[in-house]
Amino acid sequence: MRALLSGVFVAMLATQAVAGDASVVAAKVTPQSDGTYRFDVTVRHGDEGWDHYADAWEVLSEDGKVLAVRTLAHPHVNEQPFTRSLSGVQVPAGMDRVVIRARDSVHGYGGETLTVDLPDR
Repeated sequence: MRALLSGVFVAMLATQAVAGDASVVAAKVTPQSDGTYRFDVTVRHGDEGWDHYADAWEVLSEDGKVLAVRTLAHPHVNEQPFTRSLSGVQVPAGMDRVVIRARDSVHGYGGETLTVDLPDR
């Protein structure tokens, strides 16, 4: 019985390792007429279904303050990498760049981030 349980545990770990961390692979930032920004962010993650998928990305100041969060409502198993947008993001005056990071439902944050320069408003 112990050998069977060990094998099940190893299989569970292997499954979690396959999907890995969610990473931001691209981003487009567009200034809006109201002074906010629109972010089109591309995330890569080995989504496996509802138990393990990229579930959010966020825009941060360089010192780590969260400026906006885009919640991802479902897995993207057959759409990798995938791009989702968020409009109305307010960025404090004088900020020249932001950091974008993605999260998955098992590992949290930890994949590749992307630092992007903001276009003029």
